[in-house]
Amino acid sequence: MKKWHPRRKTGLAVCLFSMALWLQNSVTIPAMATTPDPLPYQQAPPPLDKLLNAPLLPGFSLSPDRKRYLLMDFQTWPEIEDLAGPELKLAGLRFNPENYAPSRNWVYTQLHLHQLENGKEIPVQGLPEQGHFANLIWSPNSKFLSFTHTLQDRVELWILNIDKAQAQRLSPLSLNKTFGPPCVWMPNSQALLCKSPVSNLSQPNSQGELPKGPLVMENTGKAAPGRTFQDLLKSPQDEDLFDYYLKGQLWRVQLDGKAEKIGSPALYTDFQPSPNGEWLLVKQIHRPYSYLFPASRFPLKTELWDSKGTPLLTVADLPLANRIPIARDAVRTGRRRIEWREDQPASLFWVEAQDQGDPSHPSQIRDRLFDWKAPFQSPPRPLLDLPDRFDGVFWKNESLALVYSKWHLQRRQEVWHLSTGKTIAARKIAHYSSEDRYADPGWPLLERSPQGGMLLQTTADGKSVFLSGEGASPEGDRPFLDSWNPLSGEKKRLWQSQAPTYEQMVGVLDPKKMQFLTRRETQQTPPNYILHHREQELALTHLKHPLPELALIQKEMISYTRSDGVKLNAILYLPPGYHKEQGPLPTVFWAYPREFKNAEAAGQVKGSPYSYIRILPTSPLVFLTQGYAVVDHPAMPIIGEGTSEPNDTYLKQLVASAQAAIDKVVSMGIADPKRLAIGGHSYGAFMTVNLLAHSSLFKTGIARSGAYNRTLTPFGFQSEERNFWQAPEVYLQMSPLMHADKIQAPLLLIHGQSDNNSGTYPMQSESLYQALKGLGKPVRLVLFPFESHSYQAKESLEHMLWEMVHWLDHQLKNTD
Repeated sequence: MKKWHPRRKTGLAVCLFSMALWLQNSVTIPAMATTPDPLPYQQAPPPLDKLLNAPLLPGFSLSPDRKRYLLMDFQTWPEIEDLAGPELKLAGLRFNPENYAPSRNWVYTQLHLHQLENGKEIPVQGLPEQGHFANLIWSPNSKFLSFTHTLQDRVELWILNIDKAQAQRLSPLSLNKTFGPPCVWMPNSQALLCKSPVSNLSQPNSQGELPKGPLVMENTGKAAPGRTFQDLLKSPQDEDLFDYYLKGQLWRVQLDGKAEKIGSPALYTDFQPSPNGEWLLVKQIHRPYSYLFPASRFPLKTELWDSKGTPLLTVADLPLANRIPIARDAVRTGRRRIEWREDQPASLFWVEAQDQGDPSHPSQIRDRLFDWKAPFQSPPRPLLDLPDRFDGVFWKNESLALVYSKWHLQRRQEVWHLSTGKTIAARKIAHYSSEDRYADPGWPLLERSPQGGMLLQTTADGKSVFLSGEGASPEGDRPFLDSWNPLSGEKKRLWQSQAPTYEQMVGVLDPKKMQFLTRRETQQTPPNYILHHREQELALTHLKHPLPELALIQKEMISYTRSDGVKLNAILYLPPGYHKEQGPLPTVFWAYPREFKNAEAAGQVKGSPYSYIRILPTSPLVFLTQGYAVVDHPAMPIIGEGTSEPNDTYLKQLVASAQAAIDKVVSMGIADPKRLAIGGHSYGAFMTVNLLAHSSLFKTGIARSGAYNRTLTPFGFQSEERNFWQAPEVYLQMSPLMHADKIQAPLLLIHGQSDNNSGTYPMQSESLYQALKGLGKPVRLVLFPFESHSYQAKESLEHMLWEMVHWLDHQLKNTD
């Protein structure tokens, strides 16, 4: 694929303030007090240089008829020149204006077709040599696979004939992938509905026009809180660009490549045919837009069309959602989650909030579930009143549907059995805490209907559904498969992962023969797909460790107790070949705090001692290759039981959790208490700087893409639902920038200059750097051009590894 020209010259911005010039392994780390220092991209130290060239685990996709499957090769890591290509940032979206595709998107480079019965590969002919494939969708009859191929100036529609194993471009039509799906299959598998750019629009002036007046925003006195969204519209010019690039024309594309226009151009976000193919459910956003909220909050119209594209009626036309309260249980008012019932020929369902979408508003009924059958002449039918918020529904037929509800404030999950025949009946059949992993019953398995929809999969007698879950336990996760009769409540364990492997359920292929597919891995062996039939097994894939020299990394799950009695756990990793007799090691702790309402749930074990030790460039496990021990995911629960808020005691609990983890590995003889580092990404970076500001437990820290001043996120952050004016002392106490004078340990700050995550502006790291520099603290700031919240470019990742390794080597190894 031809490289796109960079928008501007690339180069790292690196700032450092220190008391001396630091050196490590003959490498000088630039020291500057005021201005950024241009630094060429550095290469990762061995053997991490191999990591960026190692193949990623392939994607897997099973055909609806369960006879074939695809293995898809991921593009490894893009180059910085790719990220530097054309990009527009509008209303929370990022896309390439030259080809109408997302500008930061993972793609597949190769497709491998296999027979399921024996795993034999069927070579695919006709694929482009330099593939950039995405949006893979099987046709309902399993005879075709549609996918997109992204080029510099367009996105093409391709199709793979499964029986012939032949791929070809289906149509010269270019696709519009700026927002929503570019294509969907018709239920008869004979055509696709696709969205293209509109060819006859006048392109707005990219430079804009002279302003005709000031921008004016006004609030009439009603509360309209909003999180700190990024990439928002900023001007009338942005609005015009948004219209121009998101507007699409719908087409019906036949298998012979002929395309027929459907409807008129609009800003379509979704379009789905009814299961019988006679109706189209079409969603489109429209003006007035907002400069304070992303496109997902813009006015949204949902219409019913006939199959030829003629609008027949409006199901809903929701206004701008600018007054949703800042709360996990808050929702948009009006008809939401409008979708087709996959078990009926043409019947819609949706939910409507009965509490004004506000969890603080007293109401015995929070959500009401409706359906509406074709020809849509009778009034919609209420199906179920929920005391909590709707969380999804799985359909099978008029006698069986499972409805899920949740209430985050109490961490409550409930399941309802619903029958929707002539008599509507509903009964609550399960309830549990979303925090209680040990009690999690799992989620139902689904299967494709002949029309392509997803339905509940049942046992051979049709009376029970299949449930698959992680099987969390004090010994670690042991995934399982259960059958569950929703009427009687009878549950039976059909299969469970066994030591010394970690095996996850992929799907039941034949309920009568009890033939199923799993994904099995060990510490040293990547996940491979296993076909089970009665007592026999067939390995469909035979993936090996891409870097055998790392297969000897040691892994152990450890448990310990915090000073207040809360049980905690972590995963301890040791370098290949290490023995305790060699003495304690410099140790890196890498964590991410999480809020809980229950102390017992906070102490539950997460993860498996047998899962594959997968090392990605962004993983803390990279430090194992340099002689460090790594304590990964040490539990950092922030607990607020009853009416208390977790963050009211955030710092006290955070320090106590870190102290407990340190005490454990030091008592094991693994960690040297004088050579400890703390690190994290995003909220983990926020945690890192807070630990340095409020304890002396660690000698250094690494904070990537964090937020350090909570007054810049005044309407809530993470699980904090109070705003700054309701809890100013919490916001100020939790903001490490406010306590920068207390930080004594050297700190490495890393951030992407194009970070679009809510609240983690690059300014957060820049401001903290400036504060520490001004206070005379040792700190280094690395800003990666074109990188967002997670880093993608190979050059960025290599340099990040170089920075982190050299930083730790200087701080933890080169000590007196």
